[in-house]
Amino acid sequence: MQRSRTELVVHNGKYWLATELDKKPNLEHIETVSGSTDQFYMDWELADTRKARPQQRRLFFALLNDIADWSVVPHDYLKSMFYLQYATYTKGKQISLSDTTESSVSDANVLLDLVIDFMFEWHVPFKRGYELLPRDQEYYLFECCRHRVCMICGGRADIHHVDVIGSGLNRTHVDHSKRHVIALCRRHHGEIEQIGAKAFSAKYHVPVGGIKLDRETLKRIGLRGKYSSD
Repeated sequence: MQRSRTELVVHNGKYWLATELDKKPNLEHIETVSGSTDQFYMDWELADTRKARPQQRRLFFALLNDIADWSVVPHDYLKSMFYLQYATYTKGKQISLSDTTESSVSDANVLLDLVIDFMFEWHVPFKRGYELLPRDQEYYLFECCRHRVCMICGGRADIHHVDVIGSGLNRTHVDHSKRHVIALCRRHHGEIEQIGAKAFSAKYHVPVGGIKLDRETLKRIGLRGKYSSD
């Protein structure tokens, strides 16, 4: 992970994000991934520098409980394991979720993402997955789609389009990256179509607005379509 600082610049009536890196980027790697060193795409996220929230601490330990019940591994060991994984991922940065922590909301979100990744990778059941914090909610929905796991019961899922595709329209001719989707098993997929999104959301206390997936993720999970960038 390369650290950077980004600032907003206004030039000729346009808004630009200028990024200052802490070291020279690996141009060979950039060219290998992007095909060019002149223009490439970056993922970035605004850092929330507020002190890590008690809700994040509660979520972290709730997820550890789920993993401990599944694996019969002690909580203290799991905590140390994920703290070490966080330090490795951030190249030595330490984290704490104690009341006196100096870690930020963004730091805690990185830790939570690592835990959620682990649970999906090893198929650890989420006992209350749909009650994740708002920021992590979208990430949870993304992981459900990426791993084709039902957001309600954790079973094998299909990709449900929130933006309904009209009858008679060939799904392989649709640009799915422009539509909102969620992951639901056959039973819950049928239920949401039977009772409607509003009643479904009220029954299971879940968001049903869906998320948009990028073209590469859609292709990786086998959702064929006609993508504008192809």
